[in-house]
Amino acid sequence: MPVHKKQDSTTTPTSASIPSSSPEVPTPENFYQYLRGEIRQAAQSVIEAVLQEELKQFLGVGWGESSPNRKGYRNGFSHRDLATTVGRIEDLKVPRDREGAFHTQAFERYSRYEPQVAEGLTQMFVSGTSTHKVGEVAQTLMGVAPSAGAISRLNQTLTEQFEAWRERPLQEHWRVVYLDGIHFKIRHGEKCDTSILLTALGVDLEGKKEVLALRACAEEDKEGWLSLLQDMRTRGAIQVDLMVTDGHDGLLGAVGELFSATPRQRCLVHKQRNILNAIPRREREEVQAELTGIWKQEKKEEALANLQAFKAKYAQRYPEAVRSLAEDEDHLLTFYLFPSPMYRHIQTTNAIEGFFSNVRQRTDQIDTFTTEMSCLSIVWAVMQDIRFHKIAVS
Repeated sequence: MPVHKKQDSTTTPTSASIPSSSPEVPTPENFYQYLRGEIRQAAQSVIEAVLQEELKQFLGVGWGESSPNRKGYRNGFSHRDLATTVGRIEDLKVPRDREGAFHTQAFERYSRYEPQVAEGLTQMFVSGTSTHKVGEVAQTLMGVAPSAGAISRLNQTLTEQFEAWRERPLQEHWRVVYLDGIHFKIRHGEKCDTSILLTALGVDLEGKKEVLALRACAEEDKEGWLSLLQDMRTRGAIQVDLMVTDGHDGLLGAVGELFSATPRQRCLVHKQRNILNAIPRREREEVQAELTGIWKQEKKEEALANLQAFKAKYAQRYPEAVRSLAEDEDHLLTFYLFPSPMYRHIQTTNAIEGFFSNVRQRTDQIDTFTTEMSCLSIVWAVMQDIRFHKIAVS
């Protein structure tokens, strides 16, 4: 129920904005409370936008507009609290009219539909922040849909938050950077095409993971990766101890051009998959065990010995498999340059693959994204409550 507060304000009202989410990634222990807080902030922003729209309809005129049909004048706002299932929303800005005749119906409607609203706001965070979804939530709150302009203003605020995130400065030194991409279907006019979302996931010197950059491209090529890596450098990330990548030629070319001095680890999962594609199915299990045995050795010298033995054994029987193994041989065992606790974390791009898997699970209901920006915004929204863990980097 709404609780009246003592303090009133006559400050000129402004368009509602959704508060920025915390820059700190929550730990597993406080993740639930973190998400409740995000939902609470979203609820406050939507309710305040609804209140402004409600007053606009009551007065018959928008803020700063002139009309002969005006029914009154604005008079700042008062503060109220609202109890919800995700916690108390404090200091809601309730707009007032000069004559005191305006009475909002939003609180009553919110109390009636509050469980559905909480669910809708949760979906907004895990499924994206589209205009359509914001409109659905506002429809539940008001009983009637707000104007297209009001929804557009809310959506614009969300887009601005994403833009601010992607332009934020980065720290200079990163222990590990993983690079990979994932494909999404995006509508271009009346046709749907597959676009790829290039992603850089960094691990800082304390072992904390953070997505550094996202870029949507029509296809994965050198120019796209150059743009993403240059963006990282421009924002401050100029020193990287290790790059973990797959074997895409465009990606390798971009890394070689902008981070030529950085050691690179070839993803062993991708490499193993390529090698096994040249092996008959009946023998894959045995060959896979021999492959994984190469990089499970404690010392690099032992791994090199196993690598040479593998090549000698299969050079005649499966030359394509051996050729695939030798393609990126110099970068298969780079992980031995780092402390042994890091080995399993830096042998593959599993860290970023896991992130993509989470995104996929949370966006299964979206067959096709309407624009590249909506795709980026939804991935960003999902990313806000993904639980990143530390890895040992000592």
